[in-house]
Amino acid sequence: MLHYTRFSRSLAVAVVAAVAAACAPETPLQPAELPAFAKGAPGPPPFVFPAGCCYFEGRIVRTVVPPASTPNGGRDNFYGFPGAVAAGQKAIVGVIPGSPGYHGGDWKFFAVTWNVSPFLLTSEAAVLSAAMSGAVTITRNASADFKCPIQP
Repeated sequence: MLHYTRFSRSLAVAVVAAVAAACAPETPLQPAELPAFAKGAPGPPPFVFPAGCCYFEGRIVRTVVPPASTPNGGRDNFYGFPGAVAAGQKAIVGVIPGSPGYHGGDWKFFAVTWNVSPFLLTSEAAVLSAAMSGAVTITRNASADFKCPIQP
């Protein structure tokens, strides 16, 4: 079930933090976790995350730069999991370079929340199928849109 909702500023901040966490190696998308570079750790931020940040059609893809907030600027579907997740869950992207309609990582953020016990989702089709069955609720959050190019 897809809901279009206005989020509070504090929830939007938590979701943006969750997006940043998605780009950290082997970190499931969780609102309370920020990668070391986002916490002000010394040294330059990593620019390629070899462990991958996201799933695309069942495979893991990487980011090439840290995410930058672009509220209301997303064009490509990005599914984040700001609540409970299954083991191994990462964010999910709808397109990657070479896919028709890829816009360089201008992500349109959708929060995916579970209505049942979480299980692993690894593609946009799986997320949409889970929504159709009622297993998850997908909520558009335009204030959490961001830019973060993907490297397949």
